Amino acid sequence: MANKSQRSGVLLAVLSGAPFVASLDLFIVNVALDDIAANFPGTSLAHLSWVLSGYAIVYAALLIPAGRWADRIGRRRAFLAGLALFTVASAACAFAPSLWALVAFRLLQAAGAAALTPASLGLVIAAMPDAKRAFGVRLWAATGAAAAAFGPVVGGLLVAASWRWIFLINVPIGLVLLWVAARTVPESRDPNPTAVDLTGAAVLAFGVGAVSLALVQGPEWGWTHSGTLAAAVLGVLALAWFARRTVRHRNPLLDPALLRVRPFAWANVTAIAFSASFAAGLLANILWMQNQWDYSALRTGLAIAPGPMLVPAFAVVGQILSRRLPTGVVTALGSTLCGGGTVLILLSVGGQGQATANYTTGLLPGWLIVGAGVGLALPTILSTAAATLPAAQGATGSAVVNTSRQIGSVLGIAVLVAVLAASGFTAAWWTIAGLAALGAVTALAMSPRPAAPRIQQTVTAQEFSV
Repeated sequence: MANKSQRSGVLLAVLSGAPFVASLDLFIVNVALDDIAANFPGTSLAHLSWVLSGYAIVYAALLIPAGRWADRIGRRRAFLAGLALFTVASAACAFAPSLWALVAFRLLQAAGAAALTPASLGLVIAAMPDAKRAFGVRLWAATGAAAAAFGPVVGGLLVAASWRWIFLINVPIGLVLLWVAARTVPESRDPNPTAVDLTGAAVLAFGVGAVSLALVQGPEWGWTHSGTLAAAVLGVLALAWFARRTVRHRNPLLDPALLRVRPFAWANVTAIAFSASFAAGLLANILWMQNQWDYSALRTGLAIAPGPMLVPAFAVVGQILSRRLPTGVVTALGSTLCGGGTVLILLSVGGQGQATANYTTGLLPGWLIVGAGVGLALPTILSTAAATLPAAQGATGSAVVNTSRQIGSVLGIAVLVAVLAASGFTAAWWTIAGLAALGAVTALAMSPRPAAPRIQQTVTAQEFSV
């Protein structure tokens, strides 16, 4: 029993550690942009932004195709391939000779992250016994949430040496994870694999990428700019075509039956609203401290740290509450705490610049409340989505909900930039709180109906086969 428990612990550590590093790279670069620009003289902000947005767009676009691919060829195989690509691309980023070389290597990084993320969660779902599956998913989700907020902390520490270290640090971590995973992670795959719809995968990747591009670049290009409008229109048309193909194709990339599972569908809706609030709130607080309080990158990162430190602890609290309360109620409570913490920050520090920073009595209390809310909400969203699907569809299902998270994050940051430019921090914080409130409302529909556990026992993987 002890050996089995230790083995489960190693599996969770490896399968959570790799997505932690991948998620970290979504946010770690934020505090390094000034140093990267200094290393490449003459770089414009528009060009520099592609170090961030290129990664986010490719990551979001490839998650579902990569998840479907992992279900077919084997999740362990896809996980190791994605982790290897991510590690090699990280080394290339560290030694990039030019800005556009760095952007190109970041796209490869994102492709590796997109492959390993759904495969890792699919492996957690397949490897954990039913009684511990929800706990495993919560732990996986908690590490991802913590990574998103720890990014500025780690980035601030590493940038003090050189911006290249934010990429180079991934190499030894990736090599260790590869070595352990190759020896401990068992293989799992869809027992009834079918040919992957490559055309559908390409159209979906293009659609998600184009919409994400419009959201990311809209505030900078202008929402009525021809490039923004073209990306948005082409993206929407591609997604509409993909939806039509999904319904009519014999072997669609995404089985429509997945979205007919009510808790899974509403978990995706909630993931968009909640992730938009969380990503916008994180960036807003970073910008406030750096622009209004003149905090350095390192000081900003350390100031952000207390919030994410609460995420793992409140993920455990959420697990305990979920035994007595519907999962939708637990998620709604977490979203409400995030919104309430944001309002407290607004009321404490105000929407105008201050000559004297009041971090301890101003921003910190509200940020701690937000951290607690993230710990309750995000792991519950992901565990609800995962628990309502058969293990055979684990990687594909996790890819769908993680794509929703990424789209929500891109949307939240785009909205934040637009609101800040138009109305300042007061309106931005109210908008962030509003997005959290929207997530609380949609979360209530996530709870499985009373008959769902009994019905779920009769659902087979074949009924969801793609």
